Amino acid sequence: MILAAPVLRVYDDTQPIDFTYQAILDYHGRSAPGGVAHAVKVMQRAFPLLDPDDAVERREVAITTAFAGPGARDAFEAVTRAVTEGRYTVDSALQAPQRGPTMANFVFQLSYRGRVVRLQLRPGHVSEEFIELARTAEPTEVQSERLRYLKLEMSERLLPLDPSDVYEVITP
Repeated sequence: MILAAPVLRVYDDTQPIDFTYQAILDYHGRSAPGGVAHAVKVMQRAFPLLDPDDAVERREVAITTAFAGPGARDAFEAVTRAVTEGRYTVDSALQAPQRGPTMANFVFQLSYRGRVVRLQLRPGHVSEEFIELARTAEPTEVQSERLRYLKLEMSERLLPLDPSDVYEVITP
């Protein structure tokens, strides 16, 4: 597992807080490291666009997404407290079905102090095999082990990348 240096800085009532991937993963647990990595990349990409001059105030960020994964949800909660404070919404209306079943749900809209940024995953970061295994209702032990491997592999592959290489800005 990659133990990344501080990846995200936010303010909590004007006090800075730095979050590492590892700290966020510790909060989430180990079931969805890939989802945690995706949320980290989304926040790394969106936060500087939401406030180009400084870190965001964590309790003012709202997130809407078509992606319902628990790793992403927990990562957003750890950093922004958006889930418990009612600023996190999973909304299938954000889906992009024209992108196919592998990419359709990887759309995230973050808002902060009147600014809105919508991001979508760039091609090549999630495999069809991963999506198929993640959606398998009753996986075999072999399928479960393969999915665990793919989740970890995805997180280790995504974390070192520049967030703009993983998520692109689209027009809301």
